[in-house]
Amino acid sequence: MTLDGRHVGNHEGLMYYTLGQRRGLGIGGRSDSNGERWFVLSKDLTNNILYVATGDENKYLYSTSAIIEEFNFLTDERIIDCCCKFRYRQQDVKVKVNWIDEDTLEVHTFEPSKAITPGQACVFYTGEECLGGGIIKEVQKEGT
Repeated sequence: MTLDGRHVGNHEGLMYYTLGQRRGLGIGGRSDSNGERWFVLSKDLTNNILYVATGDENKYLYSTSAIIEEFNFLTDERIIDCCCKFRYRQQDVKVKVNWIDEDTLEVHTFEPSKAITPGQACVFYTGEECLGGGIIKEVQKEGT
């Protein structure tokens, strides 16, 4: 389903899709996509709805912060300013880290970042040095 409520196909089960996924959706070639690729935007587990949209630069693919759990740092220092990667081979993303408690971080990006996905890793860096990482629990767009 699109965010405006249009039904564009059936899914095989929400557990088989990840946010930002663009392949294997089974809805390619539709005339209402204007030749652009479809992307998974979100999943509504309660109502069994997979939300999709078209376009590599769709604004709903971008986020500004994330909640990180199950993290492990290779330093005793509490990092605040660093870079991270939310996806493999992604360019470094400059972030500010807010320590919510001993088990939870909130990471704020300076620029919206594409396809930050719950369940995936967030790895922190300073230059070439890996500082550690954690699991993305929740994604936020402008604080929501």
